[in-house]
Amino acid sequence: MKSYIKLLMIGLLTATSSCDFLNVVPEGTATMDNAFSTRINAEKFFFSCYNYLPNFANVFTYPAMVGGDEFFWNIDNSGIRERSGSKIVRGQQQSSDPIQNYWDGARDGRNMFIGLRDCNIFLENINKVPDLEQYEMIQWRAEVKCVKAYIHFFLMQLYGPIPIIRGNFAVNAMPEETRVYREPVEEVTAYIVELIDEAMPELMENVDNPIEQMGRITQAAAKAMKAKVLVWAASPFSNGNADYASFVDNRQINLFPVNYDPKKWELAATAIKEAIDVAKYAGHRLYQYNPPGNAQNLSAARKLEYALRGPITDRYNDEIIWPATNSTEELQRYCCPQFYTEGTSVSEVCATLSIVEQFYTYNGLPIDEDPNWDLTRRFETQKAEGALAEWHNDYIGKDEVTAKMNFYREPRFYAYLGFDRGKFATSQSTEPTVIKNRSAETNGYKVEGSHISTGYYVKKLVPNEIAAGTSYTAPRRYSMPIIRLADLYLLYAEALNEVSGPSEQVYGYIDSIRIRAGIPPIREAYANAAQAFRNKPYNQEGLREIIKRERAIELSFEGERFWDLRRWKDAAQYFSESIRGWNYQGTTDLSYYNIVTYLDNRTYNQKHYLWPLKISTLTVNSNLVQNPGW
Repeated sequence: MKSYIKLLMIGLLTATSSCDFLNVVPEGTATMDNAFSTRINAEKFFFSCYNYLPNFANVFTYPAMVGGDEFFWNIDNSGIRERSGSKIVRGQQQSSDPIQNYWDGARDGRNMFIGLRDCNIFLENINKVPDLEQYEMIQWRAEVKCVKAYIHFFLMQLYGPIPIIRGNFAVNAMPEETRVYREPVEEVTAYIVELIDEAMPELMENVDNPIEQMGRITQAAAKAMKAKVLVWAASPFSNGNADYASFVDNRQINLFPVNYDPKKWELAATAIKEAIDVAKYAGHRLYQYNPPGNAQNLSAARKLEYALRGPITDRYNDEIIWPATNSTEELQRYCCPQFYTEGTSVSEVCATLSIVEQFYTYNGLPIDEDPNWDLTRRFETQKAEGALAEWHNDYIGKDEVTAKMNFYREPRFYAYLGFDRGKFATSQSTEPTVIKNRSAETNGYKVEGSHISTGYYVKKLVPNEIAAGTSYTAPRRYSMPIIRLADLYLLYAEALNEVSGPSEQVYGYIDSIRIRAGIPPIREAYANAAQAFRNKPYNQEGLREIIKRERAIELSFEGERFWDLRRWKDAAQYFSESIRGWNYQGTTDLSYYNIVTYLDNRTYNQKHYLWPLKISTLTVNSNLVQNPGW
């Protein structure tokens, strides 16, 4: 048997712990033998493997948050401008010293290959623990295989072809043996699926104790992970992408598949359906809001608002198939308005105007496809009075003036976004607060260090009932979803449409999300669309556009859109758009409601789809090739 390098455990865990159950790093563990000498030590190593998952709730360091086109930040805050995610948005990624370097570990990125090494160490040594029950050893081993699979997947999404780390090198390995190659994405995909399939029978069906086991990988989570891997493999970016037809290594091996393979969508559809079935068997279902005793008299619109935010902010809800265990308290403070002078919210993160415009009208149609919605005058203002005030009673303050684009929008618009003169519930037992976001007002710009720029708060990431005190607003703990059931429903509709076009089954999965959101089913909505758009639901291309929009809205601000736009090859279009919003320095409705461009001339082209490898890394290992364009 090969001899493996003995490493200090504490040396492997230099990064901040990202999970609740990871605050158990071994103390005084000097050798690998000691690390696996008892169940207690082995359990610490087991949890340390989970520690290498990215921090899904960190809006500035998780690539899929600020790095996309949904979030913006306080334009005046110099500290935030220097955060890694903000730099990526401004097109400052580079190959000399990559931002969020998850390959080598630098600039807010962790060295994921150390994580893979730790997973391999665990898998190679867990059978040595003398006081570990056999069933527990089997289960832990299966979970670590899935962690290993996810790390490979995460790296593949960022870098494309990557080395496959099946095992660790022997201590006496020759230098040439350690100079690994990047493997073709099809081989990486196959290896990830292989790991998940191996682990599946040995994973727990469901967690027994959510408080202690939340975030651990179950059968449903593993199946969902496999589904997403195969969707990535079937999507345009990885399936016959002509842009990478000449991307080869020094062995002249093509690192991307050159030809489109429709069977990949069939494989993806099968995997998604299996994931949905396993999730339902484990008790996962679309979220349903059950009002507590003090909220029974809430209006139907307010209950719907809570039902729409609940799948994200209700900590132990059944819709979440795989929850992250990262703390969301800082995220809430960034997104929540300053309700009080002495509030703990910092109000630094906001939604871009582009994503605000993605949301439907109250008729369940895009704003440019609904003939009954005033598209051309959307940036003008109007007063919530008379019938207008009555219709918007739960959404906009009576007799308040706000932008026309804030009127007659779908329920998710009001559930997910906060805006000037819009209502923001601070508890389920009191009247919602009317946000006053103009300069010098209660929630608006007072000092450069703490305000939002675009005028739209990300209400979706603030719990339904935050703790509102007399002079402060305290965050409530919840788990950021890594995968939830609604995500799988929309993926399944997408895969089925790619396989065979529109069908009753495709409509059914999309409509289950739309109906929960309080908007008409697809065909009913499009019967009232402008004439030019009425056939969209009845052809593959049109339905594809609808599904993309459904995902953009339903999964907004959850870190999904960043990956979706890249796998669809749509990122260059959207990530190059200017970031716009209202004039946060305006003191009146006339001065506030003017469109300001906060970030212009954004650069996102073909090379940005794959992140660069550091030049010095390529020098050390000449078998690695740089991603195209860098």
